[in-house]
Amino acid sequence: MGLVGGILGFVLGLPLGLAAAYLVYLRFVAPRRRLQDPVIRPLRDLDHETLQTMVQDIPLWVKYPDYERIDWMNKFICDMWPFLDKAICKIIRGVAKPICDQYVGKYGIESIEFGNLTLGALPPTLQGIKVYEMREKELVIEPVIRWGSIANVTVDVKVHSFKLSAQLLDLHVMLTPRVTLKPLVPSFPCFASLCVSLMEKPHVDFGLKLLGGDVMAIPGLYRFIQEQISKQIAIMYHWPKVIEVPILDGASGATKKPVGVLNVKVIRAMNLPKMDLLGKSDPYVKLRLSGERLPSKKTSVKMSNLNPEWNEHFRLVVKDPETQVLELQMFDWEKVKMHDKMGVQVIPLRLLTPYESKLFTLDLLRSMNPNDQQNKKNRGKLVVELTFDPFREENSTSPLISDVEGNISLKRDVPDGGGVLLVSVENAEDVEGKRHTNPYAVVLFRGEKRETKVIRKARDPRWNEEFQFVVDEAPMDEKIHIEIRSRRGRLLPFRTQESLGHVNINLVDVVNNGRINEKYRLINSRNGKLQLEIKWNTV
Repeated sequence: MGLVGGILGFVLGLPLGLAAAYLVYLRFVAPRRRLQDPVIRPLRDLDHETLQTMVQDIPLWVKYPDYERIDWMNKFICDMWPFLDKAICKIIRGVAKPICDQYVGKYGIESIEFGNLTLGALPPTLQGIKVYEMREKELVIEPVIRWGSIANVTVDVKVHSFKLSAQLLDLHVMLTPRVTLKPLVPSFPCFASLCVSLMEKPHVDFGLKLLGGDVMAIPGLYRFIQEQISKQIAIMYHWPKVIEVPILDGASGATKKPVGVLNVKVIRAMNLPKMDLLGKSDPYVKLRLSGERLPSKKTSVKMSNLNPEWNEHFRLVVKDPETQVLELQMFDWEKVKMHDKMGVQVIPLRLLTPYESKLFTLDLLRSMNPNDQQNKKNRGKLVVELTFDPFREENSTSPLISDVEGNISLKRDVPDGGGVLLVSVENAEDVEGKRHTNPYAVVLFRGEKRETKVIRKARDPRWNEEFQFVVDEAPMDEKIHIEIRSRRGRLLPFRTQESLGHVNINLVDVVNNGRINEKYRLINSRNGKLQLEIKWNTV
């Protein structure tokens, strides 16, 4: 019995002793080893081998010239950090509370609360930042963020009257995100959305205590948890995956892209009121889409007619069919005085079904104010037919073709029918006139002429203006002419214009590729260049 008892005691006592010794190590020895103060020495006092081991810790603006130093931003964050710490912790509490409340009452959980919640006194630092020059309407930056915090986050969970505590501390993070602000718009904060993705796998290190013991000190567990966290973050956020955060909506000034074409047929009007003293009326119709700065389209004038018929077709570019409306105004033409308004009416585009024509017979009103008593007066009717044709989506499975020299390119199927040519005049560089330099751009296409605003006394003007040309067929064999001109001030008794250069662009590449964004060298200009973006959308 003595031998059996000794063996049994040894078998049971050894693991219990090892477990007790390990708990003592976690409770007393491991924290002391982790909290040892690092030795700080100037770089000039370090030898060559020590410097080699510290190469990764040297700021990127020292190692790579394309990274810029931004100590002013780090100083700003450092001064603001005590307030940012409290504000961020308040947001964390507010976001985490409804999530934790979902588990209260389940699995015997009575409560889940934060004991301590602070991000520590050390703020994140930007080791460097890289800014990319893009031809698009966007800004791309890559900051390198390192954060060696002394965060202290304690979560207390009460289960069956027993209190369990988990503590997160000493959080160390190193990230290299790519932040894209796009598109740039003329409304504060001057960008419509913020896109973030990680260019490298993040480095995350932290301490985790359960019931007072440091779990991360368990051999093998520390590296496993660190690799899993980095892997999961990389799966969700590593480039080319992007997190997009919308900043502005359409009502706030964000630029929306065209999504289709509205075909309008103004058919006839009936029982119009007599507006002229000695005759009848000379009616015509003006139409435009809400939210557009383009001039209104107009029908022809039907002289001395109270029941005119037009049967005239118009095409308007639609950017938001859910919110835009077609505004219709009837006028009486006058030879001398201002034209008299005969009535108005609107049609919301959300009433239309894509590719289906719909006939509307509208009662003309004095105004769109529902409380206007004058709207009860009979002002005649207007008959129009509307059809909304959305743009076709680009085919991502377009075939690849190769020329005789072996160059491979993407062939885009060009469907028959019309579409919209969008010409965006971005900016010019190094334009200079002989007598004056007040540049503006003139766009000529199929007899239509569009002009940008005049930028006074500027050799590098920036317009960022877009023009739309609705055509019945793809302009495969056509060119667009864009000229930069300079104009004298309006106050002078004589006004002279001067050409600063021009460019002629074949549109076959635009139709085949759907879009080009290039910088062109101006003809008849010494060093002038013009940045353009041209798109072709089919319906």
